[in-house]
Order: sequence, then C-alpha cells, then structure tokens
Amino acid sequence: MSSRIVATVFDCRDVEAQTRFWCATLGYDIQRRWTDAHGVEYVEAGTDGASPLLFHPVSELKRAKNRVHLDVRPSGAQYDEVARLVALGARVIEDDPAQDWVVLQDPEGNEFCVLAAESG
Repeated sequence: MSSRIVATVFDCRDVEAQTRFWCATLGYDIQRRWTDAHGVEYVEAGTDGASPLLFHPVSELKRAKNRVHLDVRPSGAQYDEVARLVALGARVIEDDPAQDWVVLQDPEGNEFCVLAAESG
C-alpha cells in the first residue's frame, strides 16, 4: 500500500488574496470551493495534469520558516519571473549568486524558490 499527494495545502489568513497570487504565479484557475462541517470554506486551484493547491483559512499568523516549500521553474528567464512575482506581491528574501535559485516569500510570508530556467 502507498499514498499519493492529492493537494498541497496553504494555511492562510486571506484565502482570496493567496488564491489570486498563486493562480497568477502558476497559471492556475479556481477549480472548486467547498465548506466543511464546521462552516470553513476551502478553495482549490489547479489546472489539468498538475497537482492542485488547496487554500485553508486560519486565524493565526505565520511564525516560523516553512518546513516544506514549493520550487517553481519559469518557462522564460529566471529574473524576469522574479520581477513578475514581486509585482504580484512576493518579496525576495535570498538571492545568492552561487545558487541556481532565488528564495521569495508569497504575500503571507510562505517561502518558495524560483529556479533557473531549464537549459534546452
């Protein structure tokens, strides 16, 4: 027996803002919304063939570095993508020229990396 990942879940204070940011980042669309037995509304975003993201509202602020994060690879130039994501609300927190990635935070402070474009 084994398991498979069905979604990557983001706890967030502003579900709508986080959904907009990540949909714009990844070219995702909102796939569905639902409310659990406690009246909490979830938003799922994705696209065909890609693992979806699930946005779950929480009241508490993020307090520490993520133990898990996303790595994204742009289809074009890395620094063009970094600039685009900053314009969407991300913030660069580490840009070490010795590394092939740039570390950013999304609008709620979740770390993620923008990798260098694949060489063809």
